[in-house]
Amino acid sequence: MRKLTKITTIAVMAAAATLMGSGTWLRAADADEGTAKEQNGQFSRKDFKFARDAAEGGLLEIKLGELAKQKATSPAVQQFADQMIQDHTKANTELKQLAMQKGTIPDKLSRHQENEFERLQKLSGKDFDKSYAEHAVKDHKKDVKDFQDAVKDAQDPELKAFAQKTLPIIEHHTQMAEQMESSVKQAEP
Repeated sequence: MRKLTKITTIAVMAAAATLMGSGTWLRAADADEGTAKEQNGQFSRKDFKFARDAAEGGLLEIKLGELAKQKATSPAVQQFADQMIQDHTKANTELKQLAMQKGTIPDKLSRHQENEFERLQKLSGKDFDKSYAEHAVKDHKKDVKDFQDAVKDAQDPELKAFAQKTLPIIEHHTQMAEQMESSVKQAEP
């Protein structure tokens, strides 16, 4: 009988430990969900990703524009850089104001963007002009798709309105970037 009580006690303790462990797991899962919700603010996960990517992309355009103002030899590149600084500063200010009401967005570049900035920073003259133009075309084509997706799929009405308002500007930037790239290529010996 004593043996049976000992086995029962061990079984009850094992079951309790299992339940406590699963309770801890559930609390950890709740905490992870809370952290994600805290990070996303009032945005859905997809809306937050768009807002984050748009903010980081805008920051990169501003930083690269400032870099181009220092390093570019082509007047077309310098003119494009001026426009990027002006337009992306305005768009990021709007996006930041919107995000302040709903959560938060980054105010620094992603690791990948830092690497791209550092890559371009090492170049100079025509090599810089060519690489900057190629980056601008590729990046703005991706941005057009991202903004089109947000116009179609964003759940937050204010974020959707921001995407709708900004999309024509991004499309215009793409055309400008293609013209700049063409101008830079024509200037090559």
